[in-house]
Amino acid sequence: MVTGGAGYIGSVVASQLLAAGHEVTVLDDLSTGHEDAVPAGARFVRARVSEASPTLAGKSYDGVLHFAAKSLVAESVARPELYWRNNVVESLALIEAVRAHGVPRFVFSSTAAVYGEPDVATIDEQTPAVPINAYGQSKLAVDFMLGAAARAHGLAVVSLRYFNVGGAMGDLGERHKVETHLIPNVLVVATGSRATVSVFGTDFPTPDGSAVRDYLHVVDLGTAHLLALDAARAGTHSIYNLGSGTGYSVNEVIEACRSVTGHRIPSLPAARRQGDPARLVASNGRIGAQLGWSPEAGLLDIVADAWAFMKGRQS
Repeated sequence: MVTGGAGYIGSVVASQLLAAGHEVTVLDDLSTGHEDAVPAGARFVRARVSEASPTLAGKSYDGVLHFAAKSLVAESVARPELYWRNNVVESLALIEAVRAHGVPRFVFSSTAAVYGEPDVATIDEQTPAVPINAYGQSKLAVDFMLGAAARAHGLAVVSLRYFNVGGAMGDLGERHKVETHLIPNVLVVATGSRATVSVFGTDFPTPDGSAVRDYLHVVDLGTAHLLALDAARAGTHSIYNLGSGTGYSVNEVIEACRSVTGHRIPSLPAARRQGDPARLVASNGRIGAQLGWSPEAGLLDIVADAWAFMKGRQS
């Protein structure tokens, strides 16, 4: 079962699971997902995460990959109760359903937001998790619940903490109602739908003054989920960072978008956003050493695939 499998990342992973020979059920309430993103060959159940139990009872599932969640940081600050209800309470109901129906493996879509604003060059899994908003806090709470379920009940759990995800896989890409990610917000300027892109902060202690982030192709991210599913072990909760291990500044991302699209993409300086760290870059050494995973796509690949998807949606 793939919860949130009508969303951006969930739909890509559901497609990869089908290609690997798995039978896949997508469970999604379509509050932010799109039914036409559910890959052909997957069974689709429209329901909330807390309503998964009847579906899990219908056949013998050997794993759940849990993507469904609210994920807007600003909204989580303004309306934290939505994040406790949707991300924590709903996930608890799912964990209980998984236990009740004997599902042995659970892969959780977590986030680098659990680390907050660490003052380190690269973030590894030993970096203290000190989230600064309800989004990151809600994801960390689910991590704690899953760790307890692994120890107490023998559930095999892997949590994957994402850094910045981009790109597309064919006709599966980003279609968020509220778009907060940098790459699609830069590319939309190249479509002519927006005149400029804002660079929030030009005085960070970075080589060009703009904030530095780690970008990972969604296909590489999905590959890690399949490896995690295979590697999950009963009674163990494994945690892995998912990032490229390379940092790119906002200005470097904009330049990559200019290179791919051939558009000049005007940018304007803007004030820093509250709570924006200067640099967030992953160490992916643990998942490389333990699962043999390493990302294959670079920044230009991410931008090129995102651009192809965006143009395809316009045609």
